[in-house]
Amino acid sequence: MSSSFSQTKTNPQPGTPAISRRSFLGLAFFSSLGLLLAQSVAALFNFLRPVASAGFGGQIFAGRVEEFAIGSVNRIAAGRFYLSRSEEGLVALYQKCTHLGCAVPWVEEESQFHCPCHGSVFDRHGEVTGGPAPRPLDIFPVSVKSGEVWVDTGKPTERSKFDPSQITGA
Repeated sequence: MSSSFSQTKTNPQPGTPAISRRSFLGLAFFSSLGLLLAQSVAALFNFLRPVASAGFGGQIFAGRVEEFAIGSVNRIAAGRFYLSRSEEGLVALYQKCTHLGCAVPWVEEESQFHCPCHGSVFDRHGEVTGGPAPRPLDIFPVSVKSGEVWVDTGKPTERSKFDPSQITGA
């Protein structure tokens, strides 16, 4: 009974192990080291792989124009924005407060955005109506193609005030 792990003996004596303690510990150490290295390489590749091909930072399909009622404000979670529709058209408002970057929820009962962190208040076009926010909510470019609403979340636009030209006709 020959073993590649035994030292110089080819036929161990009865009652003696086929592998020495030193050989076993060396094998266990290098196996553990190899496993750690393999896990590290797998984690690195997992980290470097893109999370998704679509989503925030690119073109987002918000829905069909008829899905958004005039006077409504709809949250599009995948794009981190609100789509506000007025009689003039659509505007996509970034949900990030311009004061300190908190997520700003829409309060339907008051028809306003309320920042939960420091009390900034914005109207349906993203203009500041109260609080410490220095400027209106940022907007994203909106395009309507064949009745479908697409928003480019890769290009937020800072603005100093609301202008009707910021609305995309729908």
